[in-house]
Amino acid sequence: MILNNPIHKKYLELWLKTLIILIFFMILVGGLTRLTDSGLSITKWELFSGILPPLNNEQWDKYFLLYKNTTQFAVLNPSMTIGEFKIIFYWEYFHRVLGRVIGIVYLLPLLYFTISKKIKKNYLLNFYFIFFLILFQGLIGWYMVVSGLTNEVTVSHYRLSIHLITAFFIMGLLYWNYLNIILDKNKTFKVFYKNKILFFLFVLIVLQIIFGAFVSGLDAGQIYNTWPLMNNNFYPDDIMFKSFNDFLNFNDRSLVQFYHRLLAYIVFLSSLTYGIFIFKKNKQLLSKYYLTFLLILLTQALIGIFTLISGVNIYFASAHQLIGILLFLSFIRVVYSHNT
Repeated sequence: MILNNPIHKKYLELWLKTLIILIFFMILVGGLTRLTDSGLSITKWELFSGILPPLNNEQWDKYFLLYKNTTQFAVLNPSMTIGEFKIIFYWEYFHRVLGRVIGIVYLLPLLYFTISKKIKKNYLLNFYFIFFLILFQGLIGWYMVVSGLTNEVTVSHYRLSIHLITAFFIMGLLYWNYLNIILDKNKTFKVFYKNKILFFLFVLIVLQIIFGAFVSGLDAGQIYNTWPLMNNNFYPDDIMFKSFNDFLNFNDRSLVQFYHRLLAYIVFLSSLTYGIFIFKKNKQLLSKYYLTFLLILLTQALIGIFTLISGVNIYFASAHQLIGILLFLSFIRVVYSHNT
């Protein structure tokens, strides 16, 4: 048991559910911020003074002038009006406000649960570790923004991937704890690495999320908008593999998209193989959670294809990210339901 008194279960359950929903929207807004190239519209880190948006023309002019000094403005948006600037500003602004809200919604109840001793001491460390990750995530976000305030027109896709995967890990940890609460269990993460097939699938899914961030950060979805082949080839015809290092050139848009496609096939086939293996062993173990995961995986693959052939239509791209979150959570549910 996690709680000292089961009567407080509903409060902890509500707290974790609220945080999961908030982080879900946080990732979604973050994706739209990237898709609309809005991430560099606010060039300063203002923890307290940035809570309110510009309230008059003078303040808007100040923020717009700061954005005009960026390479992104000079190269991509030299003719941007202040009206257009306000649109990209608000995407980044809402993303940052959501981050502050998550921090407050997490910390205040945690302090209450700590002071009132509603959560067992040995489990409190788990929740404080997650809070540390949330703080760390804020620093990563700013570290990412800084990478685009140099001579680059966009943020570093490496830093973007760290920012995204950290958000997924935070959500995954919260969801795992939520399952422990509602099911009155105290399962640890040992189940992840005790089942080699599930651990392999988990690693593949994490890699796919990372390469999804690479594709987004490099705008790699804007090229090779054909499927199943990449302009009549299985792999890109504009790159040559002359040495091993060429396979690790994650700055190459063509190669990054190829790896994202390849990983999608591997994840799908590995998931099917796992299902067949379980079915042959004991079909009773083929849980509804696995079937739900497989259905979401199939939907994600189809939306990914539509996103690609549409030239990264913003609605398809957002849906692709949204379903990616659901896929990650559904996989965690599969792992959780599996016996160690």
